[in-house]
Amino acid sequence: MDFAKFTLLCGVDEAGRGPIAGPVVAAAVILDPAHPIEGVTDSKKLSEKKRQLLSERIKQHALYWAIAQCDVEEIDQLNILHASMLAMSRAVAALPVAPEHVLIDGNRLPDLNVPATAIIKGDASEACIGAASILAKVERDRQMLEWHEKYPVYDFARHKAYPTPQHLQLIREHGITPIHRRSFRPVRELLTV
Repeated sequence: MDFAKFTLLCGVDEAGRGPIAGPVVAAAVILDPAHPIEGVTDSKKLSEKKRQLLSERIKQHALYWAIAQCDVEEIDQLNILHASMLAMSRAVAALPVAPEHVLIDGNRLPDLNVPATAIIKGDASEACIGAASILAKVERDRQMLEWHEKYPVYDFARHKAYPTPQHLQLIREHGITPIHRRSFRPVRELLTV
C-alpha cells in the first residue's frame, strides 16, 4: 500500500514491554509531510541524548502527537500484550483528530476505529512509527527516573526496570515495590521464595 497518499498518517509504537516494573507507554504521531525530521528511526538505535533531542523536535514539528499508557495494575490484570494494545488504542484515541490510516510497529493491531496496518520493524522503516517509538521511550525513561527518586535503592535510572542481574539482586535484597509487575515470571518467582 502507498502510505504517502495519506495526509494524516499516524505511526504508533510502545515502550516498556520487557521491563519488570513500571508502565507500558505508547505514542501516536502524525508527522507533517512538508517538514520531515532528520534522524528519526527506531528509538533503540539512538543514544539517550539523541532521543531527547528528537523527542523535542517531534513535539514541535509533528502535526499531532499523543502519549498514553497502561499502569502496572492493568498490566498484571490484562497481561503485557493486551496492555500494550490498550495503551496504543488510548494513544490514537487521545489525538485531537482521527487519522486516515494508522501504522503499528509489530505484527498485531490494537482495537482501533480507523484503518490500520501492522509493520514488523516499522519503527526503522516508517518515520511516523519511528517518531512514536522515540516519544514512547523518552516518556517511559522519564517516568523511570521519577521512580528512581522515590525508590533509589533499586537504581531504576540505570536499568529502567529491565530484569538485569543487578535489578533481580536488588529485589532479592529489598523486596518488591508497588510498581513491580507481579505477573512477570522473575518477580513472581522472587515472591514465592
